[in-house]
Amino acid sequence: LDAIGVSTAGICIDDKLMVSSLFRKIPASDYKAHVQNVYLDIGRQFNVPIKVANDGDVTALAGAEAIKDNCLLGIAMGTSEAGGYINRDGNLNGWLNELAFVPVDLSSDAEVDEWSKDYGVGVKYFSQEAVIRLANIAGIKFKKQLSLAERLNIVQKMIDSGNKTAEKIYQDIGCYLGYAIAYYSEFYKIKNLLVLGRVTSGVGGFIIVETAKKVLKTSYPKYLDVNIYLPDEKFKRVGQSIAASTLVDVGQ
Repeated sequence: LDAIGVSTAGICIDDKLMVSSLFRKIPASDYKAHVQNVYLDIGRQFNVPIKVANDGDVTALAGAEAIKDNCLLGIAMGTSEAGGYINRDGNLNGWLNELAFVPVDLSSDAEVDEWSKDYGVGVKYFSQEAVIRLANIAGIKFKKQLSLAERLNIVQKMIDSGNKTAEKIYQDIGCYLGYAIAYYSEFYKIKNLLVLGRVTSGVGGFIIVETAKKVLKTSYPKYLDVNIYLPDEKFKRVGQSIAASTLVDVGQ
């Protein structure tokens, strides 16, 4: 083992995890002692260099490396919504691109996120939680002991078998994405959009992208020139990890 590159949700400063919803169950009194330096502790344990970066930034980095172009917004739909941006010069802006907590639904009765306490934020619309929420509304029943990831897998298998209810769930998420692209374009110059994460695995990912394109064509034609990329299955699931491994300068 030469080095460790980490892609993680949350705000990272000097490889310290300052704030992250990943550890929402950890009491505030224990956070600094046991969480803030968790990745640095791992580096010391293995006695190798370590570099920690926000998962959204790593998503964008992975996308820019893959397509060899810039002005790229990367969105990873997994446990949460990770967002990152590579500007026209091929660099990160240094912004806090936590799109998971940016409101995309301005309805006053939109669902409230239990961590940020805000309503209508991205994590409720672009994550495995979004799939399960829509599945529940559609009447799909899950065993209580199943995790969110296991429930997501059930919905994805339903899509693969041609289940129209499951397909509608992904069409809804694609509709959300179409409107979100127009909204995000108020803050980012988006030439390229990379969509990945376990939510986009299988046929569902194609449904999301195609539906988003239809929304842009119908409602926001000026953004039709946005190139939406859906990587292969391996890249969707582990692309961030591969990109994170390149963050560390191990020398010669």
